[in-house]
Formats: sequence, C-alpha cells, structure tokens
Amino acid sequence: MVNIRTSVAIDARRVAVWSDLADIDSHVEWMRDATAIRSPSTAEFGVGTTFEADTVVGPIHLVDQMEITEWRPGEAIGVRHVGVVIGDGRFTLEELSSNRTRLVWHERLRFPWWLGGVIGERIAAPMLRALMRGNLRRLAARHA
Repeated sequence: MVNIRTSVAIDARRVAVWSDLADIDSHVEWMRDATAIRSPSTAEFGVGTTFEADTVVGPIHLVDQMEITEWRPGEAIGVRHVGVVIGDGRFTLEELSSNRTRLVWHERLRFPWWLGGVIGERIAAPMLRALMRGNLRRLAARHA
C-alpha cells in the first residue's frame, strides 16, 4: 500500500482555506491530476456523498470513485477510494496563527494487479508524492 503524507503552510485564515478545500468541484483548478469531477448536482458535500474524478497520472487515465467519510467544517475531510485504486485520503487543517494555516494531506492507496500491484505502488510513490506536493503548492498560491 502506498502511504504518502505531505503538507503546506498557507498564508490565509483557516476558514478561507476550508472554503477552498470544501469546494470539491473546484479541486480540478489546483489538482494537476484531476481533469474533471462529477458529483450529484443537487447534493451538498458531506459524509456519504459520492463523486467521481477523472484522473491522469503520467500515461494512466482512470476514474477515481470516492465517498466522503469525514466532513468536519474548518478541520478535516476524509474520503474512501472505491474504484480502480482503493484506499483512503484525508485533508486536515491546523491553525498556525490567526492568518496562517497548515494543510496536511495523507493518502493510503492500493493498486490493482494490472497497475503493478505492490511493485507499481513502490514505483509510483515518489511520483505521487511530488504530484501531491505540487497540488498543495498550487492551492497555497490561490491565497497568496
């Protein structure tokens, strides 16, 4: 299982970072690997909400099916990956000062055999870590 944890300090109040993070549909604006997100048009996001993200990582194109498992406004969002790649992810917000917030992103993912299984996970881990760091930097830049 790929186990990746990365974080970024953002020069913004926690409520502003939460507002950006909670707008799941806008993740395509700062996540380089997410090209489209489809969610129930009438549903608000929260625990139990499901959505799909078209994901591109290098030559791999897949639909990442997710369910929100945790929704604590201003604090955390958790998801379960239930599609081709399975596992869970979590965003956590930590207030560093009145105008500075740390966003921590943790993913645990398991690849199917046709993506290399355990060997594919080990090969992909450094690339996924770099991708996640870049995504967090792009999110932080939205608040600069």
